[in-house]
Amino acid sequence: MFVDSHAHLFFKDFENDLDDVIKRAQDAGVEYIINPGTDIPTSKKSIELAEKYDMIYAGVGFHPHDASKADNKSLEEIERLSHHPKVVAIGEIGLDYHYDFAPREKQREVFSQQIDIAVKRNLPIIIHSREAEEDTLQIVEEKVKANPEWRKNLVQPHSRYPSPKGVFHCFPGDSKMAWKVINWGFYISLPGFVTFPNKPTRPNSMVEVAQNVSAEHILLETDSPYLSPAPFRGKRNEPSNIPFIAQKIAELQGLSVEDIGRASNFGVLNLFGVGKYPEPTIAYKLKNSLYLNITIRCNADCVFCDRKGEAVIKGHNLKIEKEPTSKEVIQAIGDPTKYNEIVFCGFGEPTIRFDVVKEVSSWVKKNGGKVRLNTDGHGSVINHRNIVPELVGLVDSVSISLNSIDPKQYGELMRLDGQKYFPAMIDFAKECVKHKLDTTMTIVELDEVDEQKAREFVEKEIGAKFRNRPFF
Repeated sequence: MFVDSHAHLFFKDFENDLDDVIKRAQDAGVEYIINPGTDIPTSKKSIELAEKYDMIYAGVGFHPHDASKADNKSLEEIERLSHHPKVVAIGEIGLDYHYDFAPREKQREVFSQQIDIAVKRNLPIIIHSREAEEDTLQIVEEKVKANPEWRKNLVQPHSRYPSPKGVFHCFPGDSKMAWKVINWGFYISLPGFVTFPNKPTRPNSMVEVAQNVSAEHILLETDSPYLSPAPFRGKRNEPSNIPFIAQKIAELQGLSVEDIGRASNFGVLNLFGVGKYPEPTIAYKLKNSLYLNITIRCNADCVFCDRKGEAVIKGHNLKIEKEPTSKEVIQAIGDPTKYNEIVFCGFGEPTIRFDVVKEVSSWVKKNGGKVRLNTDGHGSVINHRNIVPELVGLVDSVSISLNSIDPKQYGELMRLDGQKYFPAMIDFAKECVKHKLDTTMTIVELDEVDEQKAREFVEKEIGAKFRNRPFF
């Protein structure tokens, strides 16, 4: 299932066949559509459509093209309309210096005023920015810093994520800009433009963004009736084309279409409150690997881990309330040969339940499957013995969180005693290599961590493979 996070179905392009458009969207797996207004009449029309169709939700606001229409009275009307139960955002709002249909100073004034309405109503914003990124970012950053309580009630106290404040629709920047706004609490959304060719003479910035931003922060959108994906370029766009966009992003990220859809859907739920919260799971599929979530307990408390927050990865809820038995895990796996590998990897440390790891791994191997263990490398300390020889024959590969080659920094990142656990992790890695387990060591992409030194250490000192992974 998919969500089209941005479509304008109130335009005349759809006045003669909207029922058919909705039916095609549903047939394509689109479950919900967010329909932002661009002025008072279209905001009202958006609400009317939301009342008529269960799958449609509305946004209300003044697009920068229409900023000249916005006075105090009309902005009061936007706030009044925002109280409708199916209004989920203030938008589409922002700045557009490409056409300059409204004076730039007026655009900035109205944009700022509408963010104030969103803050007052505790609603997210849907941002349009075209050739105005510097001013857009300046205004948004000022509002975020001035309103620290904005939507703060929507995140758990220990969440690593900032409160969800909005989305930069039809994202106009590069991945560096994307990570900046993500850290402020914003999603980015990608339309059909991401499917256009990426040529050396004319680079497609959305391709670069889709390759370098985690799926958790990307929403899918059509911007119907505009920006049709490549197969339909030049034709009217509509929500049924969302799968083509998801497919392209999946290709760029090395994930499945289902992974992209699920991650985007959770983003829509988190931002707009549209959709259903996923039930906790002990087995979850990413690409064609099955991951096993056997505990959320951990001896570490990493600064980049959301174990104490939502504990959701690409739309999978890993916040289990009860640890599963070996029998329950085996039942959840089913046929292990259907997957490339079975991976012990949740938001906890699997070796805390080492007996379960061994019992389930033994069953998987006997039934023709492959096993990977994702670990912080503290299993031998946790279990008071060298556990690596016991993994031989049960585990095909091991992925170890290196995080840093500096024991002090390692301890700070994982919030534990680095002098104790860093050497234990290194010994564990060397034991894995010694026992000929396929061993990979990873770091999180953080500016303060020296990736090159970490790579050299892993490959030359340990003899293992090296990989980095996104911060979140």
